[in-house]
Order: sequence, then structure tokens, then C-alpha cells
Amino acid sequence: MIAKPGFKWKQFFAPNSLKIQLLSRSLIILAALLVLIGVLQYVFMKDIIYKNKATSVQSQILSLPRDAWQQTGRTNEGGNARAPFFFMPETSLAYIDAAGNYTAMASRSGIENGPRLDTQEYLDALKFRKKPELNYRVMLDENGVEYLVVLQPVFTGPGQMNGLVQVSTMTGPLKELLIRQMLTFLLLSVAAMVFGLLGYLPLLRKTLVPLSNMGNTVEQINAGNLDHRFPIHQGQLEVDQLAESFNGMLERLEASFQAEKETQEQMHRFIADASHELRTPLTSIHGFLEVLMRGAANNPEQLHKALKSMHSESARLNKLVNDLLLLAKLDRTPQILLKEGSLDLVIREMEPQLHILAGTRKLSLRIEPQMICKFVTDNMKQVILNLFQNAVQHTDSETGHIEVSLTRKDQGVLLSVNDNGPGISEAHLPYVFDRFYRSDSSRARQYGGAGLGLSITQSIVESHHGTIHVTSKVGQGCSFHVWIPA
Repeated sequence: MIAKPGFKWKQFFAPNSLKIQLLSRSLIILAALLVLIGVLQYVFMKDIIYKNKATSVQSQILSLPRDAWQQTGRTNEGGNARAPFFFMPETSLAYIDAAGNYTAMASRSGIENGPRLDTQEYLDALKFRKKPELNYRVMLDENGVEYLVVLQPVFTGPGQMNGLVQVSTMTGPLKELLIRQMLTFLLLSVAAMVFGLLGYLPLLRKTLVPLSNMGNTVEQINAGNLDHRFPIHQGQLEVDQLAESFNGMLERLEASFQAEKETQEQMHRFIADASHELRTPLTSIHGFLEVLMRGAANNPEQLHKALKSMHSESARLNKLVNDLLLLAKLDRTPQILLKEGSLDLVIREMEPQLHILAGTRKLSLRIEPQMICKFVTDNMKQVILNLFQNAVQHTDSETGHIEVSLTRKDQGVLLSVNDNGPGISEAHLPYVFDRFYRSDSSRARQYGGAGLGLSITQSIVESHHGTIHVTSKVGQGCSFHVWIPA
């Protein structure tokens, strides 16, 4: 056989090859079936051949005229009774009278005596009075030779039994016939297995082509090349299902690598932004210290300004570090113990604090009672304060209007904080919850913000299995909506 390009016969005939295992197991099953068929054929054919032989002997006995048996039982000069002329080769004949007496009859086949039954067995056979039935058995004679023995009653007239005829023929020729049939079956079975092997090899190879194609595709896939996909319509259900499973796995791996890549990029940005935010107050404090060291400490007015500025920067630095620690804690332990409570009572409790933070701005509360959900009180207070302070920072101190509402929605509680500030443009909306992100840096720095408040708020809401989103129009203010499941 000519090997096709790319086909590896060494792998094809490897002991652990799937092809050779399927082939060998199929041949083993086929051989076992053929052996079983051969055994069953031998058993059934043996019974059929013996029965056909006995039927043939019985037919010959019954074909003789009744008067042929009238002289049966009289012995000749050699001591054997005269037998009618009809017998097959290699058979012997015996006559049993009505009293059960056994008389061997002369045979032209050279076999004079066959096996002899007990007298009682002959008497039982002589009780037959109806339609002739086949009565035969296989037995050994005194020399250990196996015979097929047929017993047949003979009649001289209607209802008049003359006696019992015993015809014995050796089973050797019958066994030779069985052996020839078995050898023929064996040769045909071996030929069938050989031709089956020759025909099954290319068929098996063609059947496993889709699996080989999958192996070639897998070899082309690596961590940097996950865009390959397996064909899912190859005409084989199991292989198609395997291809679909592999494609799903590749999609998940690709998504995981992409998510990891985005996470790394976010981490790099986070480290850069955090370094920048930390450097600003540290630089300010370092600058004031240099001023003091140059002699400003001897001037009470300059000393007071420097200390006041250093205190402000240290407070800002302390808040930034606390926010970073809180974010790290939320990222590390997102699962928290939630307890059922009334969120409306929490907001009512915070109402005096909200009025103080609002200052001269107008504050409206629209709180429905019995807003039951599961939450952590301190965390939800921080969410409310972060959203409220964000609204305070982005509204005018004189004309500003902030509304806090709490309603029931979709089997949960919806907390909304609305303001009439300048709003957020559509270009900035997708990024408002990113860490260290500011849509207006100068105003954020004026109030000491570092762009972490909304990120912390989002992390807390997600730890409560809730959602948060923002809607805004430039010049009309913005609204933050927090939904917590009941």
C-alpha cells in the first residue's frame, strides 16, 4: 500500500493507537461471534444429521412389505437370522421378538453385531401400538465404538406386531461429515476476517479523519493564538459534540485571557494613578517643610499658613490611603454578611447629616416606608454619603437642588440621588465608575477628591448583589440609581 502524504503508519499501528484498538477489539468480537456460531452450528447440525440418518433408516424399514419380516427370526447355519436385502453400508441389523429375545441378523456390510440394549428397554419399545414414531439413540458398544441405534416395530397386519427391528450404524462417517462442515466454516470465517480486515482498515482511517483533523487544529493553538475553531459539522455526532465543547472551552479561555489582559492594564493604570495622587500631597508637604527649614518657622504668620496647608494635605493623603485600603478590602472579600432591615429608616437617621452637607442647597427627600432589603448598615451609609457628596460637589451652593428618593422596583429597592448640576457628557459616562477617573479635574481637586468615591460605591453595591448606573444630560444634572434586591 502507498502511504499518502502526512499519514503516519507508525502511529497508525502503534499499540496505544485508537485505530488499532478499535480494529483489534472489533476483530476479537467478530472472532468470538464466529466461534459461538461454530459451536452452535456443530451442536445443532450434529442433532440434525443424526436425526436425518435415523429417519432415513426408519423410512427404509417401513418401505419393505410386511411379509418380508415373516421369516425374520429364523437362524441360518452360521447362527444368524436371515435379514431382508435393503440395508445401508456399515450397518448391522438385529431382531427382537415380542418376548424381548435379541437375535442378530446377518449383514452384507461386514458389521455383524451392534450395541445391545437392556431387555427392559426392548420391552418398553414393544409397547408401541400406534403410528410409527422415530426412536433412536447414540451409544457405545462393548468395544467403545459409537453407534447410532434405531428401534422400529414391524407389523404383519393391522394391529399385529411381529417384533422390533434394531438397526445400528457407526457414527464415524457422520462425524467426518460434521468435521468437514466445521473445517469449511472455519476457512470461510478466516477468509471473512481477512477480507474484513483489509476492508475495515481504510474505512476506519476515513472514519477517524475528523478526529485527526481536531488533533492538527489543537497543535496550532497556543496562548497567543486562540482564534482557531473546530468545524462542528463533520457528519459524526460524537466528534461534532466534542468540537462544540472544545470551541466553548476556547471561547472561555480567550475571554479569560482578555479579562486578564484588561485587569493587568487596569492595574497598571491604577498603580500609575495612585502614585500620582500620593505624590501630589507628599510633594506639597515636602515643599512646606523646606520653606519652614529655610526660616519661615520664625515667622508666626508663615508658620501658621504652612502648618494649615500641611494639615490639609495630610488629611487628604490619609483619606486617599483609607480609600485605597477599603477598595483592596472590597476586592479581597466581596462576600459579606447581609442582614435584613429597613433602608428608609437608615436614610431618615442620616437626614440631619445630609442637611449639614447640603449647606444652602435645597434638599428634597422622597422616601417610601417599609423599604425592606438585605444590607450592611455602615456600607449603605457610605454609599449614600458618597453619592450625596458627589452631588454637593457638582451643584451650585446657592441654586443647587439635590433630591434623594427611595422606592420599590422589580422585587427590590431603588435608591436615587438626583442633582441639577452641569451634568456629565456622553463621552465621560462609561468611565465615571473607573478608579481615579475625573470628568473635571480642577473642580475635583478643589474639593480634595481623588476619583475613588464612585468606584468604592460600585464595589459596595456589587457586594450587596445590586446594580448601579448613572443617567445624565449636559446642563440638566445627573441621577445615580442604586438597586438592591429585596
